[in-house]
Amino acid sequence: MAKAIDPQSSMAALFGSRLRKLRDAAGLTQTEVGALAHVVGSRIAQLERATGAKPTLELTRVLDRELVADELLIDLWPYVYREAFPDWSQAFIAYSARARVIRQYSSHAVPGLLQTPEYARVLLSMGHSLRDAEHLEERVAARLDRQGRLTDPDRPELWVVLDEAVLRRPVGGAAVMRGQLERLLRMAEEPNITVQVLPFDQGAHGALAGSLSVLVMPDGTEIAYTEGAHHGQLTEEPEEVEQFSLTYHQLTAMALPPLMSLDLIRSVLEADYRAASIPSRSDRRRLAQQQLQQRGGRRLRAGGGRIPRRRPRP
Repeated sequence: MAKAIDPQSSMAALFGSRLRKLRDAAGLTQTEVGALAHVVGSRIAQLERATGAKPTLELTRVLDRELVADELLIDLWPYVYREAFPDWSQAFIAYSARARVIRQYSSHAVPGLLQTPEYARVLLSMGHSLRDAEHLEERVAARLDRQGRLTDPDRPELWVVLDEAVLRRPVGGAAVMRGQLERLLRMAEEPNITVQVLPFDQGAHGALAGSLSVLVMPDGTEIAYTEGAHHGQLTEEPEEVEQFSLTYHQLTAMALPPLMSLDLIRSVLEADYRAASIPSRSDRRRLAQQQLQQRGGRRLRAGGGRIPRRRPRP
């Protein structure tokens, strides 16, 4: 017997209820729907019973198309997806999904929109609200799905200021950090993404206690969001938002310019997280000097013999 589902118990349950009704109306089995969506039939069963990982946006789009749902499932997906996160972050996620400009300062970690899967998994595994491994994978999938906005036709302008500590803290170890910093450098090449680094030598500032985001919505209004280790707060009061916006602009002024910031990221990547087989810049310089000394500054023939020096003409 299939598990009884109360569609009002959660958005995932509502999604599953609508999926089952659409499948029944189409006269298809779970296995047949799974074949159309290129997943196993048990995955469809999980979605209908609201068990297991929540649907990805890609899977939702395929199901919506194959079951001729007229975007019903697509409209439900953002609400299902936000359930994978703590209550205090869900409103921020909803607003950021619509924002045309996203300005973020992060004091402790790379923002979710720029994280690699490996980096995200390490961070999300630390959450106090995490239930189990399955819940972790739901959160990772949901975070990665959010990144799709950065390449959509209506992609937002993303401006990120990272505290230097974000680069120096080896989250997940050298290999994970190497991949994460390389991704930062790649993403910073996109025309809608700017990355700055706030170096240690700038000292104290107005957002030292946590992270700050300022969202500019399609109608021009601004919303601020502050976040600590285990809490977050959304602010819509115009006067308070104005103060947070001023703090953010001060941070961008204190931070290194974008090109210098990328140079610092490359320097940290090379010095702290380089692969064991790749020599550092200083190692390469020292090796080049040794080779010059061994050759005595003289060139070699193709066959290996030295080219004799010409005597100056009298």
